[in-house]
Order: sequence, then structure tokens, then C-alpha cells
Amino acid sequence: MAIINQASKELQVKIVYYGPAMGGKTTNLVQVHDHVQTNAGNKGKLVSLATSSDRTLFFDFLPIEAMSIKGFKTKFQLYTVPGQVIYNTTRQLVLRGVDGIVFVADSQYEKMAENVESFNNLEENLRTLKLDLNSIPYVLQYNKRDLPNAAPIEYLEYLLNNRDLQVPCFSSTAHKCEGVFETLNMITRMLLHKFISQGTPQYA
Repeated sequence: MAIINQASKELQVKIVYYGPAMGGKTTNLVQVHDHVQTNAGNKGKLVSLATSSDRTLFFDFLPIEAMSIKGFKTKFQLYTVPGQVIYNTTRQLVLRGVDGIVFVADSQYEKMAENVESFNNLEENLRTLKLDLNSIPYVLQYNKRDLPNAAPIEYLEYLLNNRDLQVPCFSSTAHKCEGVFETLNMITRMLLHKFISQGTPQYA
């Protein structure tokens, strides 16, 4: 749930990058943190909460051209979830208060089952938190398109976007920063459109 900071006149929006282990979630956040354009002091430190074999990353930033909604500029908080199933409790904690989701799928053929499992797990965890994916803006990113064993986009679309309401999808090669900002720009536009159409979010 978006948070209003009256003191700084900021609307804080939480975006979570979700997907299978080693799919590119961390790479997305690192690329955004390295290249996002902000004024001095308007970008938080990239924080990593490491477990023995996986990690959660997060940071926040206020873009130079931050859109204003009723006088409040929008600050974005970006999080990743750990990809491994044993850290499912951490995934649920990270999803609390989520406003938008980027699902990062691994395009390699041998990762298709993991992609589907992770997507189903996302829906399950949202239900546990009494949230519904159909009511949360989200986009799909098909990462690792540069690999020779990448499945066709049409196949990924069939597996992950074959729903009554299809969402925007993006091809990416995150380690080259290809498709990273296209994905981020779309989810931020979807969120801003939602808040503008609904009015300023409730105070928290």
C-alpha cells in the first residue's frame, strides 16, 4: 500500500521484482540503481539482506522528473525476493504492502517449469496476504534473451500471460541493461495511472 509522507511531500510506492532463482531479479535492481537519474541525495543505498545462499535487495529513489499527484512527488521503493523456495516466508514479508510487481522470467527452455512454479507461488503468497494478482498492476519481463537456448516469446506468453487480462511483457538482457528501464517505466506508468484514477492513496 502506497504511503504518504506529509513532511517531504512524497508518495512512496513499493515495487517487488519476483521470479525464479537466478532469473535476473538482482541484476535488474543493480542496473536500475547504477543508471537511474536522480538529484543528489534522492537515491537510497542498495541494501542486500543475505542468507546463506540467496539474498533480498532493496533501495528507493526519487526520479528527477518525478510525477506529482496532488502536490506529492512519487518515490519508488524497489525490492527483490529470494528465488529459492526455502525462503518463502521472506517472500511473503517482502510482498507486504506491495503496489506493483515485475515478474522476471528466465527465458531458457530448461527453466520453464521453474518460471511457472514461481508464478503460481506468487499468486499463492498474495492470497495468503489477502491480495489478488488481478487487482495489482504487474508486468512480465522475459530475461536472458541473448542465450542460445532461449525459448520463443510466444511460448513464454502462452505459459505466463495466457489469462483473461493480459499484461505488458518485455524482452530483456538485464546484464546488458537491455529491457530493464522499459520494464520499470511501464510498471511505474501503470501505478501512477492507477493512483491518478483512484485519487491520492490513504494515509499510512
